[in-house]
Amino acid sequence: MPVEPLLPPPAPVAEQDYRTLRSLVARGGVTVLSGAGMSTASGIPDYRGPDGSRRVQPMQYAEFLASAENRRRYWARSYVGWSRFRAAGPNEAHHAVAALQRSGHVEELITQNVDGLHQAAGSTGVIELHGNLTDIVCLTCEERFDRAVVHRWIAEANPGFTAESDQIRPDGDIVLAAQDFADFRLVRCVTCGSDLLKPDVVFFGGSVAKPLVERAYAAVESADSLLVLGSSLQVMSGLRFVKRAHALGIPVALVTRWPTRGDEWATLRIDALLQDVLPRLAADCAAETVPSS
Repeated sequence: MPVEPLLPPPAPVAEQDYRTLRSLVARGGVTVLSGAGMSTASGIPDYRGPDGSRRVQPMQYAEFLASAENRRRYWARSYVGWSRFRAAGPNEAHHAVAALQRSGHVEELITQNVDGLHQAAGSTGVIELHGNLTDIVCLTCEERFDRAVVHRWIAEANPGFTAESDQIRPDGDIVLAAQDFADFRLVRCVTCGSDLLKPDVVFFGGSVAKPLVERAYAAVESADSLLVLGSSLQVMSGLRFVKRAHALGIPVALVTRWPTRGDEWATLRIDALLQDVLPRLAADCAAETVPSS
């Protein structure tokens, strides 16, 4: 079934702030850093409320490794949630970022999201800081599988397994009561037989691979400006890039609803829904020629 938008209330966009943002982006050389708020209009909720507190408790990496029972709980929730999660499509904000990339204003795109919606909207060269839910990896032998294949294995191992929940999570699983996964059967890696199959995403408590972090730092350090979209910046995974840009004197513009942990390092802060800013910005910048370096 299609997922419904889960948006915070809108806020008016100050015209002077918008003009400043347009001027900044029109110069080109923009690196974008996007977070969970990018996908809320696609029906995928973000992690935190207005005060920055976490709405849901995601699976921790150490917790996933600790026991088959924990993995059973995760995969039962993820199996049910995946059908809803994959029905989500890119929204106006994703399409606007893709348009800004095509027009040459956005040069690099880093995302903390694992939903692949930037690519679905047409963006290329996306640095997926936290991975993508469409890829599955065996933690024992490192064999990789397509999510659709593993989903089919799970369906065959759990015929008739169904559960009802309307509480989809940002990482693709849903909220289920304990009795809903008590009899759920895990599937195993066909190469080594391990049940340590995991989406190739960074769980809370895990770490981003060093080469990927270095690539993201390079994208920030080579930018003329950093545009943060839909991220609360509550975790260092994203905040470190804002702090690096600030330290290098690179302007940082934040566009997201509610305060962020990075506000003190921002050159410009617009508290608004992305769909109230980005489509207009993409349309305005389409007529602007990016200055040659």
